[in-house]
Amino acid sequence: MAGRKRTQNWDDLRHFLAVARTGTLTGAAETLGTDHTTVARHIQRLEQRLATRVFYRSNLGYALTPGGERLRPIAERMEAGFIEAAGLLREDPAVSGIVRIGAPDGFGTGFLARRIHRLAAQHPGLEVELLATARVFSLSKREADIVISLTSPEHARVVSRRLTDYRLLLYAAENYLAAHPPITSLQDLPAHGFVGYIEDMLFTPELNYLSSIGAGITARLRSTNLIAQAHATLAGGGLCVLPMFIAAAYPGLVPVLPESISLKRAFYMHIHEDNQKSVPVRAAAAFISQEIAQSPGYFE
Repeated sequence: MAGRKRTQNWDDLRHFLAVARTGTLTGAAETLGTDHTTVARHIQRLEQRLATRVFYRSNLGYALTPGGERLRPIAERMEAGFIEAAGLLREDPAVSGIVRIGAPDGFGTGFLARRIHRLAAQHPGLEVELLATARVFSLSKREADIVISLTSPEHARVVSRRLTDYRLLLYAAENYLAAHPPITSLQDLPAHGFVGYIEDMLFTPELNYLSSIGAGITARLRSTNLIAQAHATLAGGGLCVLPMFIAAAYPGLVPVLPESISLKRAFYMHIHEDNQKSVPVRAAAAFISQEIAQSPGYFE
């Protein structure tokens, strides 16, 4: 009976994830190959066991409650564990072929590019293509086999897991701060120049950092590339919001008002469900997860 309950609990969470990703019982049912009444029954049982509601119901569909938001990353980690366990239990042939990884320029260049050679060294028959650029990659169009993004998936046929949170601070070059009026409070910021993204070319709203700092702050120097922003800031171009793991590579950059300005974002890893059993994709996904697990504190 105890084993049966555990299976039921995972089944409930599996149906929970499908509804969270599709926003409707019908969409979840299509994804899971069942009917909407079965999905509804699993959601009801999950809420009864947790003694809390995980979805708001409306005519527009299902939206996560705060409790559901907290549950989702836990369920995604369980899902990733099941996928990894299934791969270990199968006879694993030699890893060979091509795997393409799409990632934002900061993560792709600042973190993954420095480590990806180890994946190739582990599997001599594997070829790795790293697309490190600020854009959205389509899994359904096969633009990439693995996508690292700043948001959870919006499509039903995507297996996703939250990789890590990361923190961002406001930075400036030492020579810029020495040549300009001191910054002691948020009220001093509008008098200074900023480096940032081109707003109408943002591929995700999570990159709209300056609006989180205060109204009326805009960048006079703009680029779609995070590394370009870091170099412009290092050269004295102005103030810039940067991930801490990127700024750490440039000793000439110093935090500005870190007690007042501190943002948090997250990286997610997405794989199309058609690629779950792909040996090179599984190997690359496991490598990325392992590298992050072995780098505690790197992103904070």
